[in-house]
Amino acid sequence: MPKRVLLLALFVVLQSTFAWASSMSESRTYSYTLDNGLDVIVREDHRAPVVTVMVWYRVGSIDEPAGMTGISHMLEHMLFKHTKHLTPGEYTELVARYGGRTNAFTSYEYTGYYQEYEASRLPLALELEAERMANLVIHEDEFYREAKVVHEERRQRTDDNPNALAWEKFAAILRPGTGYAHPVIGWQRDIEGYEPSQAMHWYEQWYAPNNAVVVVAGDVNAEETQQLVQKYFGALKTKNLPHRPAPQLAPPAGERRLNLQLAVQVPTLYMGWNVPSLATATDDEDFYALIMLAGVLDGGYSARIESNIVRGQRLAAGAGASYQGVAREDGVFTIRATANPDVSLTLLEKKLIEEIELIATTPPSTTELERVRAQVLASKVFGQDSVFGQAMELGYYAMANIHWQEADKFADKLAQITPDMVSKVAQRWLIPERMAVAHVQPQLKEEQ
Repeated sequence: MPKRVLLLALFVVLQSTFAWASSMSESRTYSYTLDNGLDVIVREDHRAPVVTVMVWYRVGSIDEPAGMTGISHMLEHMLFKHTKHLTPGEYTELVARYGGRTNAFTSYEYTGYYQEYEASRLPLALELEAERMANLVIHEDEFYREAKVVHEERRQRTDDNPNALAWEKFAAILRPGTGYAHPVIGWQRDIEGYEPSQAMHWYEQWYAPNNAVVVVAGDVNAEETQQLVQKYFGALKTKNLPHRPAPQLAPPAGERRLNLQLAVQVPTLYMGWNVPSLATATDDEDFYALIMLAGVLDGGYSARIESNIVRGQRLAAGAGASYQGVAREDGVFTIRATANPDVSLTLLEKKLIEEIELIATTPPSTTELERVRAQVLASKVFGQDSVFGQAMELGYYAMANIHWQEADKFADKLAQITPDMVSKVAQRWLIPERMAVAHVQPQLKEEQ
């Protein structure tokens, strides 16, 4: 069977599978808002007797002012410590006693908490999360001990990791003038200066039902779940939230460049462009076309970067492109590449730019797009296989102010993208005025 026919057949199968999964999700997904502003999304999935409960708060590191970077992440740690009705450590003990798992995560746009149980433990999970939403207690000794834990976390993950440190410095110029320019974990000097009052103020300011989304996914009944959510969260008070301007596309920031010497093993190139997200795009066509562009450049063994840069010209030991387009504010399109020996980062950058310019002037083939569509849809289908994965997607879209039904339109929207559209977004968005570049070189060894 010819390759193009095989790819087309695979795409049709995956599109049908995704359409089936989407129709199933639409018929068993329910969303509503309580009188106190709490948004709730319930996904019924009866394949196994398990449930995932998540609470997502619309606050993350992009909301943090100077001097308080990382306070969202610090507060995440404190939510596991002490509340009005739970002694220190009792929350995690209860989760473990009833066979559950719990953890949390902080990002630029949100802070999320989750519990996973056998399905009958849904009331327990909801009661615990309502308690944490309304009744946090912060004691000074616990706070300062946990601040040391966060400081050590930063040291291990970033300060002692040259590649992570390089990305952090690159991110500081990638989206200048925004909260994305500082790390989620915070700058070291801010962590060292944390005070308990800062974390409590952050909690009182942002942890409110009208700034949160509860996601329940698994072997549950939507009507019974609604009654339980009302029981545990319905009496919580709405808060006056700080003003947030409506998201809008930022103008070009101008070309930015950074040269670093760090303890990396090989020279590494970082390139990034400020592009629209689904939230800031004037036409969602750009969002879907940028997804396809990332796949054309870096969508497996047959993609342009792998074929031409890594294997063809042997300029890079490894390279990849990605598009982050689900965000509260603008998105970013990035390329990362590690140079082969005796290949300069300047040459590597030049050749990668040539690959982009080629797509901008000569639209990719239909066969390429069929391959990318099949890969993207396969990833989406597999991501919905677990209850946890479904809950993550529902919350992730909600934090970007995107209705969950948008995910169900994904396959149809992707199918409408043409080679000319992919060429157009490369022309319009991957330009020097929107680009940041970092050249990261290994440190020179001092002579003994």
